[in-house]
Amino acid sequence: METRLADFVRDTAEGREAEAILRSCVHCGFCTATCPTYQLLGDELDGPRGRIYLIKQMLEGAAVTAKTQLHLDRCLTCRACETTCPSGVRYGRLVDIGRHLVEERVPRPTRERVQRWLLRRALLSRPLLALATAAARAARPLLPRALAQKLPRRHTVGTWPRRRHARTMLVLHGCVQPALAPAIDVAMARVLDRVGVSLIRAAGSGCCGALSHHLSAAAEARALMRANIDAWWPHVERGAEAIVVTASGCGVQVRQYGELCHDDPAYAERARRIAALARDPVEIVAPEWKRLAPFVAMDRGALRVACHTPCTLQHGLRLGGRVEEILEALGLELTPVADAHLCCGSAGTYSLLQPVLAEALRKNKLAALESGKPDLIATANIGCLMHLGAATQRPVRHWIEILESRLRSDD
Repeated sequence: METRLADFVRDTAEGREAEAILRSCVHCGFCTATCPTYQLLGDELDGPRGRIYLIKQMLEGAAVTAKTQLHLDRCLTCRACETTCPSGVRYGRLVDIGRHLVEERVPRPTRERVQRWLLRRALLSRPLLALATAAARAARPLLPRALAQKLPRRHTVGTWPRRRHARTMLVLHGCVQPALAPAIDVAMARVLDRVGVSLIRAAGSGCCGALSHHLSAAAEARALMRANIDAWWPHVERGAEAIVVTASGCGVQVRQYGELCHDDPAYAERARRIAALARDPVEIVAPEWKRLAPFVAMDRGALRVACHTPCTLQHGLRLGGRVEEILEALGLELTPVADAHLCCGSAGTYSLLQPVLAEALRKNKLAALESGKPDLIATANIGCLMHLGAATQRPVRHWIEILESRLRSDD
């Protein structure tokens, strides 16, 4: 796709990068077939090809309006189009650039600006979110049903193993997950403890930066990434083998630290190293399976599981099918899930900012997940877990919790 950049962007790094991405697009339209929003709305501008044209027009100097912003806002950034694209178009990165430029050129209404600011403040503060969650759970009987359903079910949180092994790995502490589902990281730590690895929560680590990044708060996202790099780096220098990110949405962000910090002379080299060390739990468990298997109880009754593979896991990290392999190795029966490549509608803050589209996507996803009448639904991302769990009576659990629940109590 030939592009003639306008003066305002011609000599910028973002402009050059966007132009290179646009040139790789051959207009084939394969992407529209797998785009969740195009399937719902049937509008070319709500599919990848249409959004690419909107970004191209903006880069060439065409007028940018709230309509452009709306169509880019409706994109889930699920990257299903990247998996489908025969030309390897880096659509996710192009949309990031497009949104950033639109944000500079089209002021949002005051209500939207306030809403986005409040979301960042509420979700990035672990103490505030933990307090709000505890208060909401205590008042659940008094809450409106729609709000009460959004609260994740409380699960027993095990004990974090003491540090006792020479092998160590770090874990992203995160922002939302510690308050809403603390059992996930504890389960990861207990699984690793069985194979001789101590999982460390580094003081000072927190949000991966994805929330701020996707809400166009670039400086805030950069500060959060730097804080994590500073917190992890001493442990990396002492030999930590990996940085385990138990939320696949955060995993995609940490894998991009090198790219996102490439122009930061103080952090670029360390950011590349951090990105190279980032691992999803499935990338840790699979190689250790032979050592872990003796500790796993296979005789705890038949269990039918529907596996929801988050977009960030299958399209962002390209690890589709790997969780299913481990669940089957546990002796669980996996139920069929139609259109497994489609997004559930969570997509970070998307379910809060685009509730109508998110609800439609969730309805379709739950119909597919529940068609095989599973006992529970397994996933790999806290956002998907909360979004799906708010609209189903079936338990929705992170797959690492399911694995940990089957560990024998004896060593």
